[in-house]
Amino acid sequence: MRATNRLSAKGAASLTCGKHADGAGLWLVKDEAGRGKWVLRVTVHGRRREMGLGAFPAVSLAEARRLADEARALVRASVDPIKDRERRRREAERKLHLLGEVALDAFESRKAELKGDGVAGRWFSPLQLHILPKLGKVPVAEIDQKDIRDCLAPIWHAKAVTAQKAINRLGLCLKHAAALGLDVDLQAIDKARALLGKQRHEAANIPALHWHDVPAFYASLDDGTVTHLALRLLILTGVRSAPLRFLQESQIDGDVWTVPGHAMKGRKGATADHRVPLCPETIEIIKAARRHAREGFLFPSAKKGVISDATMSRLMERRGMTARPHGFRSSLRDWLAEATDAPHEVAEACLGHQTDGAVVRAYRRTDFIEQRRILLGRWAQYVTEQSGQVVKMVREAN
Repeated sequence: MRATNRLSAKGAASLTCGKHADGAGLWLVKDEAGRGKWVLRVTVHGRRREMGLGAFPAVSLAEARRLADEARALVRASVDPIKDRERRRREAERKLHLLGEVALDAFESRKAELKGDGVAGRWFSPLQLHILPKLGKVPVAEIDQKDIRDCLAPIWHAKAVTAQKAINRLGLCLKHAAALGLDVDLQAIDKARALLGKQRHEAANIPALHWHDVPAFYASLDDGTVTHLALRLLILTGVRSAPLRFLQESQIDGDVWTVPGHAMKGRKGATADHRVPLCPETIEIIKAARRHAREGFLFPSAKKGVISDATMSRLMERRGMTARPHGFRSSLRDWLAEATDAPHEVAEACLGHQTDGAVVRAYRRTDFIEQRRILLGRWAQYVTEQSGQVVKMVREAN
């Protein structure tokens, strides 16, 4: 009787329940239902091992013999074939993590760092729009600088800011993959930047109305609609569009509007709340807006939710203006610089900007609300053409 290759392909199919030897440690084990599996018995490092080689008949006799020969070769080299297979499987799994999966995991792990837990999707959207459609199904370990270059080249100059956000987010995803133990090229981002070259795009400031022209525009917002009232309050308070559009009745306490920290750009947590002093003119606007309120929001849209930033922008576009709503923050800041002698830190506080470092802010805990109340009150008087006088601010003695 032959020591090996005892079975035949046709005979293996007709074998009954039990263990059937092919020789040299290879066995076909069949159950009562006729199902079978291949098992290889080897001795390595003095230990008896049984290694499964797959189900029968999915794995044919010829395939089982080939796998058995490979395992025996490892045994002759004093390598445990079962441990070697497990090692190769782990390596394959690490290489098979797709960029799309890693990107989602990276986003989830960073939500706590993002404003509103990333609900607005702005962190993920550059990846979703410009990276994942081309590279999302590519194993992250296989992504190199050429892949990144080819992916971003179409927008590298045409949409420079977006491209920078996309490549920065991709870099964070690669670092996240490395932290997961995946084999990635952390230098691929820098090498891709070298291939893409210096961007030709020059950042442009959002067009703003000169502060001399603000009173005339403000006076034209006189029909009491949600859009007109929102623009008036935006001009007088100097806040960004999003906090204003999502203004809720609960945020108003007397003559102070408290913008939650999570709604402030670049801030996190309740300690970063921004208090906005309300002058008589802004209080009247809020009273008028209450007539339109829905579900607690003072500036609701016609259908659902709140008005969009585009709603205010479109009004200005229809009037042939190049300026945009966000530009009124610049109008206010220029007025503060040119028509008042407000200290820099107070003027910046009017816009909700943080100045100095974290250590300085830890000791200087004032938000200059009383100084800002005076300045914004005079700004309202100027905008409503009640007074055009220059404002004098006295610095507090140290």
